[in-house]
Amino acid sequence: MGSRVGDILARVPARLTLDGTAKEALETARHRLVVAGALFGLAFAVVGVRLVDVTVLKEAQEPRAPRVAETQRVQMDRADIVDRNGILLATSLSTASLYANPRHVIDPQEAAAKLARTLPGLNEREIHQRLAGERSFVWIRRNLTPKQQDAVNRLGLAGVYFQREERRVYPHGALTGHIVGFTDIDNRGLMGAEQAFDDRLKSRTEPLQLSIDIRAQHILREEVAAAIKEFSAIGGAAMLLDPNSGETYAMVSLPDFDANNPGTAAAEARFNRLTLGIYEPGSAFKTFTAAMALDYNTGNLATPYDATRAISISRFRIDDYKPQRRIMNMSEVFMHSSNIGSVRMAEVVGRERQREFLAKLGLLRAPQFELLEITPPQVPSPWRDINMMTVAFGHGISVSPLALTASTAAIVNGGMYRNPTIVKRAEGEQSVGERVIAGRTSEQMRRLMRLVVEKGTAKSANVPGYLVGGKTGTPEKIENGRYKKDTRISSFVGAFPMNSPKFVVYMMLDEPKGNKSTFGYATAGWVVAPSIQRIVQRIAALYGIEPVDEMAPMVRDQMLINVAVR
Repeated sequence: MGSRVGDILARVPARLTLDGTAKEALETARHRLVVAGALFGLAFAVVGVRLVDVTVLKEAQEPRAPRVAETQRVQMDRADIVDRNGILLATSLSTASLYANPRHVIDPQEAAAKLARTLPGLNEREIHQRLAGERSFVWIRRNLTPKQQDAVNRLGLAGVYFQREERRVYPHGALTGHIVGFTDIDNRGLMGAEQAFDDRLKSRTEPLQLSIDIRAQHILREEVAAAIKEFSAIGGAAMLLDPNSGETYAMVSLPDFDANNPGTAAAEARFNRLTLGIYEPGSAFKTFTAAMALDYNTGNLATPYDATRAISISRFRIDDYKPQRRIMNMSEVFMHSSNIGSVRMAEVVGRERQREFLAKLGLLRAPQFELLEITPPQVPSPWRDINMMTVAFGHGISVSPLALTASTAAIVNGGMYRNPTIVKRAEGEQSVGERVIAGRTSEQMRRLMRLVVEKGTAKSANVPGYLVGGKTGTPEKIENGRYKKDTRISSFVGAFPMNSPKFVVYMMLDEPKGNKSTFGYATAGWVVAPSIQRIVQRIAALYGIEPVDEMAPMVRDQMLINVAVR
């Protein structure tokens, strides 16, 4: 018993010693863990400081790709543009753009060579210089196609990255080039509606709805292109306008350009003949001279005017294209497009009131229109007697086709001038207008314009049942201050149906040449009027405009001129 107790007591110091050693070992391990944790924490802190230094401090002076791209993304979120029926005219698609951080590029020369081989059009030397520079961000190529992005990605180049951007796309290409316009690579509007509504497109998400109908646009473009080809013209244009609202349904100017690739277009193709072009309107201006005489009560449809001989003033001689050499009433003067008779009308009115009347019709100023590509008219200054005479038959004054069409709309719609627009009006929205002629004057002018198509210079524009009316014009072009022989602008401006006009239509050909079918003539009655006929037929079918019985008593009363014409 005593020996067992002794053995136990002998073991006690040894067990106590073992417990102390364990505690000491645990304490040592704890200290080591704390030190290791501190070292890891310090390491992470160093890495964090370095990241801040690299991503914020050192590159604060140069745009970082993510920051630049995010700014651009916000700026480039651009609303769609649609036609009056919701058909897409312009939209933005997501694309990949290629950029590089030269500090991350291992071999600039090799990278430049591979990129130049992969992306046609890249200048290898220029790209090498960019990649060998000291900047941290350089663009390589904006708006890559998916195929190009995949090809670059397969190169596996260090320091070369992709950034999401947006590219403006125009589904109808050249068909709406002059109207919709285009943007630059950073989606800033440079032309057409893109420029005119730039702020609105950038600040709103709902689409911008234009008054244009892409179907009518196609019809007009097709007819103008066919006429240009048939008569070897250097260009042409056409426009379709609602005279009761001022809404533009179609605007075509040829040659035109693909808005998806505007940089490849010649200056001539980007020139909008309807808004930027100003031309002497010729006989088409006689519409306003006749309306002026009627509205100022200086004449009526039966008033006689002496057209028996040419008018000589100073060194000028005014004569008719096909002289009648007789006294004609106003209806005959208009039907035969007599320059002499038009001058006689203007003389009775006087030059001051003539200028006043044309100003009311908006013909002495640039039209108020959304597109910024607008040229103001060239008007006589001072307005002398000779100017009064020449302006009476559309010479000595140059206006844009847009201005001519808008003013003609006021003549036929009951006498209200409305600013033309390319924006669709809301349902039930009333268009603001200003009365410029009496309703009675408008009614009489519709009859005169119908007479021109029935029996005058525009018979080829007639479409049975649709009461087409209008006026032709074929002035010679001016070059270096002189009229250039055998170069002319052949045009027609009119409306249909004339008992209750739904549309005003304008078309012109620039320097058309006569052919066998026209017996060599290139006047508007020969080269433009047939196209107007086809346009009216197609537009009437498109909008369901029913033909009328022209012999019905009500229709005859609306169009009848109660004076003798021959």
